[in-house]
Amino acid sequence: MNDLDRSARPASGGIRPYQFPDLVSRRLESGLELMLVQKKDLPMVTALVVLDAGEARVPLERGGLAVLTGDALEAGTGSRSGLEWARALERLGATSGVSTGWDSTTVAVSSQADRLDEALPLLAEMVRSPSFPEDEFPRYKRQCLGTIAQRAMNPGALASDEFARFLYGAHALYGRPLGGREESLASVETVECRAFVESAYVPHGAGLVLVGDLDAGEAEALARKSFGDWAGRPADAVGEAALEETESGVLLVHRPGAVQSEIRIGHGGIRRDAPDYFAVQILNLVLGGSFTSRLNLNLREKNGFTYGVRSRFITRRGAGPFVVSTAVESAVTGAAVSEIHGEIGALANDGPTGAEVETAISYLSGVFPLKLETTGQIAAQAAEIIVYGLEQDYYHRYRERIRDVSLTDVGETAGTRLRPAQLRTVIVGDADVVAPQLEGKRLGPIVRTP
Repeated sequence: MNDLDRSARPASGGIRPYQFPDLVSRRLESGLELMLVQKKDLPMVTALVVLDAGEARVPLERGGLAVLTGDALEAGTGSRSGLEWARALERLGATSGVSTGWDSTTVAVSSQADRLDEALPLLAEMVRSPSFPEDEFPRYKRQCLGTIAQRAMNPGALASDEFARFLYGAHALYGRPLGGREESLASVETVECRAFVESAYVPHGAGLVLVGDLDAGEAEALARKSFGDWAGRPADAVGEAALEETESGVLLVHRPGAVQSEIRIGHGGIRRDAPDYFAVQILNLVLGGSFTSRLNLNLREKNGFTYGVRSRFITRRGAGPFVVSTAVESAVTGAAVSEIHGEIGALANDGPTGAEVETAISYLSGVFPLKLETTGQIAAQAAEIIVYGLEQDYYHRYRERIRDVSLTDVGETAGTRLRPAQLRTVIVGDADVVAPQLEGKRLGPIVRTP
């Protein structure tokens, strides 16, 4: 023990082997895709219904309808009140959850494996026959409106919402907040939620994922019993989100007296099915997706501007945004913006180093199993296969595809996916303090609001 050199960093171990569980896929007569995943190490099962019922199906004037509909599923069903449904679930020792995004709504129930025959009908009941009772619905609507009001008062959320609007346009699909705005949600009534369920909560284009300690034959029989006679086809979608090439520019959202500035910088990104998806993930880790990224080492470690900075390529069916997010003191806002633009430009022009790419590949390969430790995590990843039309062996080959990415691949991706001349910058802070710091920085036209 006395010979132990504590000044030397321990050598990292090799990447531990991991095999994604085998998937068994069936398509029921109703059009519902059934996906079974056996995971025998815990006596648990997660049942997840994934629906083509995201906010991308909602017109602008009703933005937030899909989120409100998903939240209000717990208000009750055709045969039980919300309280009765929750008590039935509680008696099984089961849990539930609903999540709505741009591309889908997922409804999940997790229970002991030997209670799946009782839990699965409860899940079917919630998805197939929600009632949106008049005495309960207003509470869910108030909660959604409250969330909208809170976002408007939270500088970070406000910056993200304003960035989306500034990038895509106020009347574009991705230019609005996921949960809608007050003017689009305030007049929504139960009849519209019921109509949305009728048009989008249907088996065609949907999937049922069962993950856990299950027998494939028994699980399929249970699925057919609860969902086999489900019928319906989705209505036409509103349309795909599109983003034309943008010019650089700055939006200053004035908050008098603010001591910090929330900064968002970026441009249009990629679709989830982009052929260079994995190269983009590695590129992003180099730029701002990890603690040792260029942006964090610059803004946090070198300059002390922030506690942390992050970059992301947010992927959806349509081209989501590429965005850098951070918060800094008002007095260093201009300097922080310059450093972010500089790092993006340098990476786009010169590409990453071999060591940076190697580190990123090792990190992505190493953390992959950590995202798949529970039945719920596996079910969520399996649902992505359905939503985005990925290959059935997508997660079986995940590590292989990461390792196949070369330094040349990431360098070429940096030159095409990072576009310094099109960067749009949103700053929420004290505009009187920040505006003078931006003079002469060639960031494009500066718009101040209010």
